Amino acid sequence: MKKMNSMALVLLVVYGVMCSQILPAFSSIRLNNRPIIGILAQENRLRDPQPQGTSYIAASYVKYLEAAGARVVPIRINLTDAEYEKLFYSINGLLLPGGEVDLETSQYARIAKIFYNLAVKANDDSDYFPIWGICLGFEQLTVLTSGINVLTKTKTQGVGMPLSFTSDAMESRLFGFFPEDLMQALATEDITANYHEWSLSVQNYTANAKLMNFYKILSTNTDGKIEFISTMEAFKYPFYGMQWHPEKNAFEWVDKSGMSHSPSALKAAFYTADFFVNEAKKNFHYFEDEEDESKALIYNYCPVFKGQDSIFIQNYYFD
Repeated sequence: MKKMNSMALVLLVVYGVMCSQILPAFSSIRLNNRPIIGILAQENRLRDPQPQGTSYIAASYVKYLEAAGARVVPIRINLTDAEYEKLFYSINGLLLPGGEVDLETSQYARIAKIFYNLAVKANDDSDYFPIWGICLGFEQLTVLTSGINVLTKTKTQGVGMPLSFTSDAMESRLFGFFPEDLMQALATEDITANYHEWSLSVQNYTANAKLMNFYKILSTNTDGKIEFISTMEAFKYPFYGMQWHPEKNAFEWVDKSGMSHSPSALKAAFYTADFFVNEAKKNFHYFEDEEDESKALIYNYCPVFKGQDSIFIQNYYFD
């Protein structure tokens, strides 16, 4: 019995030494546990029968980030370049949402370019600033990086698909720490919602040196004829693109095909949101004062219910 106590004492001493070496490393990691993420608004399209503003953000993107512990600031389309730069240094990340506007001539495209260039410069200066592009946002990232539109039309409107992961996915920042059961579900179940008619084909990606040198392919899909990139992340920067819609699984209830609300689909929504919000926690931008912060937050606006046959179940509108 005395032998056992002596051995236990030795183990406790060794464990204590190990902890004294390990814990400082963990305690030295700084995180911003009050992240604020900007979501870029876009011009209304004619398919919105009753717009209540000149621009909008679908409420599902706001809920998507809030569910993972972030607050949201709408990035409206009628500000000056100086105001956008000030806003950039007040928020901790940027989400480029899906939609239908032009990738080269819209206000969405113009403002995305401002933030993209600021984010590249900031990250080059060791100021960690992540960007997350979903659907149209994914496509916008490809245009911003390549300088041209190399997208191809695909038959991918209203269809759920499993992901075809590349060998890089398992070692990626995005998917590297996803649980095995979720990765299996993503690879075998139709839980990634696709609502796009334009895609970045693998062929066009490999023919464009700027894209190949900037992004690694994490997953692909096919419409039966064209293989296209469905998930990507930048090599050097915390920039991520999903051609599919993780936010729809949990927060969109419009009556459309291609959308899944299964347990695996919901898990995919929350793991992707959690990943991006944790990326934003590595940034320490902040508003100059509490009043400016309060005025900027999405809480100052009310979402509008659009109906079961709409594009989005709820929209925030802005003038």
